[in-house]
Amino acid sequence: MAEKVLTVAQDGSAEYKTVQEAVDAVPENNADRIVIRVAPGVYKQPVFVPKNKGMITMIGSRPEDTILTWDNTAAKIEHHLDAEVIGKGTFGCGTVIVGGQDFIAENMTFENAAPEGSHQAVAVRVSGDRSAFYNCRFLGWQDTLYLHQGKQYLRDCYIEGDVDFIFGNSTVLFEHCHIHCKAAGFVTAQSRKTAEDTTGFVFLRCVITGNGGPAYAYLGRPWGPFGRVLFAYTHMDACIHNVGWHNWDNTENEKTACFYEYRCFGPGFTADKRVDWSKQLSNEEAEAYLKHEFVDPDPQQSWLAQKLGHRIPHNA
Repeated sequence: MAEKVLTVAQDGSAEYKTVQEAVDAVPENNADRIVIRVAPGVYKQPVFVPKNKGMITMIGSRPEDTILTWDNTAAKIEHHLDAEVIGKGTFGCGTVIVGGQDFIAENMTFENAAPEGSHQAVAVRVSGDRSAFYNCRFLGWQDTLYLHQGKQYLRDCYIEGDVDFIFGNSTVLFEHCHIHCKAAGFVTAQSRKTAEDTTGFVFLRCVITGNGGPAYAYLGRPWGPFGRVLFAYTHMDACIHNVGWHNWDNTENEKTACFYEYRCFGPGFTADKRVDWSKQLSNEEAEAYLKHEFVDPDPQQSWLAQKLGHRIPHNA
């Protein structure tokens, strides 16, 4: 069955002028994939994908040319929907909020344009399970990318910010992504709550860059006491603190946080100076994290394969 395609262009040359209008046109409880093709432009608008609208693919031409931007913060939310629908505070302030399952975005930029110092200002919040992003950019400062829950896969993406700018309690694989630390702060704030929780962030073959000065950013701190993050085969430039990780000013977190590295390199990778409660994994310990199965555990019913088709093989 051919995919249904909806088109968006601000100049009126497509079916819809706003991305939200196209999302609104997707039937509730949709079972077949619908593609929303977004023409180049800077779309100054918040976008909300509700829980009952799954199987949406949003495609731009190039991330540099197809930009969704808004400037909400946790303290100031202006939206076409009220707080009972989108939520309040950090949870509700995303420029784009994805509640529907099986969401895909390609060649898009998602920006929260609130200025530095605005505190929590989310570019994208993802609450829908089995979401994937390809060749996308996530721009902001504090709390840029909120991976709230579910499983997500990001490949060839660019993510920037300063404080806790990749955060949440999802199970996420970042592959070949560029992470940019714009100012002093923390790359991750993963919020795993218990030892039995299977969530965590894995950065596989990524690059971390900064804005010049040495040692001003930490790899992460535990938003939840069992926060779990692994950087594997990742280049780290000198912006990363020698100690690597932060306990969020709570020594109790040092007993439970799972902060790992594996075969990383670059001037910001100083294994012998890392906090003693983080860990450099062995080959055997790292193996389970270095595959797509970390986010897609059943190869017989692979959600990545069903959505990607020929795009990438199942094994990383």
